[in-house]
Amino acid sequence: MDALISYLVNVISLGGTYALLALGLAVIFSVLGLINFAHGELMTLTGYVLLAGILTGQPFWLAVFVAVIAGGISAALMEFAAFRPVRNASGATLLMTSFAVSMLLQVLFQNGISPRGQAVPVPTWLTTSLSIGNSQISKVQIMSITVGVLALLALKFFFDRSYWGWAIRAAADDFEIVGLMGVKASRLISFAFLLSGLLAGVAGVLWVIQRGSVDPLMGFKPVLAAFIVAVIGGLGSLTGAVAGGFILSAIEIALQTWLPPNVMPYRDAITYTIVVIILSIFPNGIFGKRTQEKV
Repeated sequence: MDALISYLVNVISLGGTYALLALGLAVIFSVLGLINFAHGELMTLTGYVLLAGILTGQPFWLAVFVAVIAGGISAALMEFAAFRPVRNASGATLLMTSFAVSMLLQVLFQNGISPRGQAVPVPTWLTTSLSIGNSQISKVQIMSITVGVLALLALKFFFDRSYWGWAIRAAADDFEIVGLMGVKASRLISFAFLLSGLLAGVAGVLWVIQRGSVDPLMGFKPVLAAFIVAVIGGLGSLTGAVAGGFILSAIEIALQTWLPPNVMPYRDAITYTIVVIILSIFPNGIFGKRTQEKV
């Protein structure tokens, strides 16, 4: 029973972070047809802003708030400076632009800050644990679960009740119909990048606090996982992004917990094999569109 509690806590904690990241990717894909691989660098930027805030003596909650806002503003600036000039270009050009932005930011982090990881101090109250039965649940995990769940609930409310939420959901189904709603494409795309950056900011704060450090390449692995999550759920599907996050998290934590030590080096290979099996059953993702889309 204790092992099951620990497993569920780990799945929810990691799955919530994956879901937030995948939602950020899915929002951009919905309006621009682009997987933004620079999304991970927004996480890294958030981590460095959080570190700067803590080291300059700012209250922890203020440092977190500023870091998340910095992620959103940086994403909006990224859209304006890098993606807007090539918005009408081919998908390959957009993809190469996202890779170029990602590499540029990594170089700036390495040369402008440090190529090495930087420890991120966290408040002492986050370093302790709570006992549930014989299981020890860290307060970092509890905070991660709480923030992740609240963020997902806030997003559900936003997509269900707000004008811009309806517009993004409409764009996920058919971008052309958004024009009939009276929404300008430029505004919708800019807002989508802003929202994506805020989601990357929240996920980045959770990721940094759990790992306790930030480095220039920190965003690569989580954004790769978020891409896999988005594919599992169905590219462009907001519901699928959330579901995919918890599915991949459940697979990863199960393998990490129960694989024999001699098989542990093959954990990633086994994970991707399971992902391939899922996609062979659901070629368009679990919540992806089943009809053939026009290219």
